[in-house]
Order: sequence, then C-alpha cells, then structure tokens
Amino acid sequence: MKTRTIGDVQVSAIGLGGMPMSIEGRPDRERSIKTIHAALDEGITFIDTADAYHLHADEVGHNEELIAEALRTWGGGDASAVLVATKGGHLRPGDGSWTVNGSAEYIKEAAKESLRRLGGDAIGLYQFHRPDPEVPYAESVGAVRDLLDEGVIRMAGISNANPEQIREAQEILGGRLVSVQNQFSPAFRSSEPELRLADELGIAFLPWSPLGGITSAGDLGSRFEPFKQVADDRGISPQVVALAWHLAQSPHVIPIPGSSRPETIRDSVTAVDVELTPEELDRLNAA
Repeated sequence: MKTRTIGDVQVSAIGLGGMPMSIEGRPDRERSIKTIHAALDEGITFIDTADAYHLHADEVGHNEELIAEALRTWGGGDASAVLVATKGGHLRPGDGSWTVNGSAEYIKEAAKESLRRLGGDAIGLYQFHRPDPEVPYAESVGAVRDLLDEGVIRMAGISNANPEQIREAQEILGGRLVSVQNQFSPAFRSSEPELRLADELGIAFLPWSPLGGITSAGDLGSRFEPFKQVADDRGISPQVVALAWHLAQSPHVIPIPGSSRPETIRDSVTAVDVELTPEELDRLNAA
C-alpha cells in the first residue's frame, strides 16, 4: 500500500470513512465489522469516524464503538499501527437532523468521551467537526488546542472550514494543524481553494464524500461521462478513477471513501496503483 503523511504519521494513501456503517440505511453489525476488517486486510491504516455518526439519539459514538470493536477483533496484523481520526462538534438529536455545538466545554467533554469509546492513551487525530455560528471559531479551536496540550489527543485537525478559518486554526494551534477535512468530489469542487491552501501549508487534505455521497457514488460514471470513459479504457470502475483523480490533485490529498461492504473498499484501494496520464487528468478536471 502506498502511503501519505498526516502530521508525523505515515498512513495509507486511501482511508476508510465509517459513516455509512452507522447512519440511515446502515448494514448489520457483522457486515460492518467485515468491511473494516477487509479494509485493514488491504493495507488501509487510516480510518475516519465521528461521535455524530449514529442514528438514534441514545447511541452517540456508535461508529467509534464499531471501529474499536473491529480493531480489537482483527487478526490480520498490528491494529496499533492504524490511525483513527474522530471528530466532535456535530450532533444528531435522533430525528434525522444534524445540529452543532462548538462551545469549548462541549468539545472537551466530547473528546474525552470519544477517547473512552476508542480506547488507548490518546486520540490519534481529533478534528473540530463543523463551525458553530453561535460560538467564536477561536473558542472552538482553542478547545482543541487545549486537548492537544493536555495529551488527550495526539494531532489536531478541522473540518468543513474555509481558507480564513484554516489560517486562523493554524495560528491558534501554534502551527500544529495537521489536516483539513472538507467535502470534495467530481460533483463538488468548491473546496478547491481549501485544498490548494492545505497544499501550500503542507498539511493533509481529507476529502469527505470523495465519490459524491452515499446515495450518488454508484451513479458517478453515468453523471460524469469522462470518468466512465477513462474507466472503460482501463477496465476499472469509475469510482476507482475518481479516487485516482483525487490522489493526483496533490501529494497531501488522502481521500476517505465511505463504505459498508467489503467488496467496495477492496475496489477503492486499487486506486493507489492507478497513474493517470496528463491527458486523462485534463479530461477529468474539465468534467
């Protein structure tokens, strides 16, 4: 497995996004565990989760607990080498909606609860999930800084941030910001300024929904003809082409496709070995 860097940690060039295994339409627990084990068997060493990846109000941290169980029960290698990134600041009341709470008190308590669920001495990477318009951004990121200083977390990141917030977070964290996780895909390219800024700063850019989202990933080829054309020419899936396209954007990009089936994550990891030509990239960038 080819690798890329988050902070001072080498991780697989493609990660696994855990959200589809815990929200609406989620599979049973057994299939989810098999999916995570399949990812680990294929060499994935970076898994992304959040305390808000759950369905019902009384199961906060469902996905974190699922990942912790899968790591404990995996017999294929050293699970301690896997970097688990989680997030706090987003909430799901249980009615299908998403809300935010960026207060320092909440962020700190949420991180400690995430650590309890994930286990270990510290969270590998903790990311402020989404800005709260009712709370100054500096307060929310300041809480993450305090968690870093206290050793509750080993590395700090932010999610759903604009360029101004990225620069502010980097300053508040004293230059220790290691990642930005924003939506980016063939269907959603408005985060390109954030991607380029992360590249400039030398920090990881983690595209969420890199294939267009849970309900649209399967239609990627029919929605974006150049991706289907390149896929047909190479005898691979349009989804693999899309992930290879992500990887070609910058050496700091680490896509995290969500998956809930072993076969889809096995297909995704093959993208690390796809070297797109300049002509192919031009076609895909213009799609």
